[in-house]
Amino acid sequence: MRLVLVGPPGAGKGTQAEFIAAHLAVPKISTGDIFRANVSQGTPLGVEAKRYMDAGQLVPDEVTINMVRDRLAEPDASDGFLLDGFPRTVPQASALDKLLADLGTALDIVMELVVDDDEVIRRLSGRRTCRGCGKIWHVEFDPTSKTDICDRCGSELFQRDDDKAETIANRLVEYADKTAPLVDFFGAQGKLVGIDATGPVEDVTVRAIDALRSYGG
Repeated sequence: MRLVLVGPPGAGKGTQAEFIAAHLAVPKISTGDIFRANVSQGTPLGVEAKRYMDAGQLVPDEVTINMVRDRLAEPDASDGFLLDGFPRTVPQASALDKLLADLGTALDIVMELVVDDDEVIRRLSGRRTCRGCGKIWHVEFDPTSKTDICDRCGSELFQRDDDKAETIANRLVEYADKTAPLVDFFGAQGKLVGIDATGPVEDVTVRAIDALRSYGG
C-alpha cells in the first residue's frame, strides 16, 4: 500500500506513522529523515539542500522532490510506503503524482488526521522540555512530580518558543493556507479518508487501521 499521512501540527502524525507503517510492513518515509540522510552522506542533493538551509532559506521544491524520488526508488519501497510530511502543498502533491506515474505506480490512499485547532493548541502548548536530558513532558498528559523539574535528571523544564500558544496559532494559519488545500486535492481524486485523531493514541491507531482495512490494508 502507498499511503500519505496529512494533518495539522500536533495531530500525532509522527506517532501514528510509526504504528501504521509497522502494521502495513512498509517503510515510514519522512522528509526530515530524507534531508538528514542526504546531508550526512554528502550527496549532491544534500550539498545543495544544505546550502539553502545554512542560508536560512527554504529548500526549493525541486530539490525536495528529487530527494523523495531517489528514496521511493529504493528496494524497500517497491511494495509500498508511508509518506509523512510530504507533500505539504498542492504543487508538491502534483509533482508526487507525476513522480509516481514515472515509476509506474500511484498513491492508494491519503489519510487525514482530523483534530480541531483548540485541541492542537492544548496538546502543543502543554509540552515542557528538559534543559538537561532533553526529555519532553506534558503538563496535562505526562506531568512531572515536581512542577518544572525533570523526573529523569532533576534539571529545569522550559517551554520552547515553538510550543507557545501564539506560535502554534501562527503555524495553524500557515497550515490552513498551504497544506489544508491538499484535502480538496486528494478528495477530488477519491483517495482521501479522514479519521478522528482525538483521544488516546491507541484509539486513534485502531481507527486508522480499521479505515485502512476497507482499502485492503
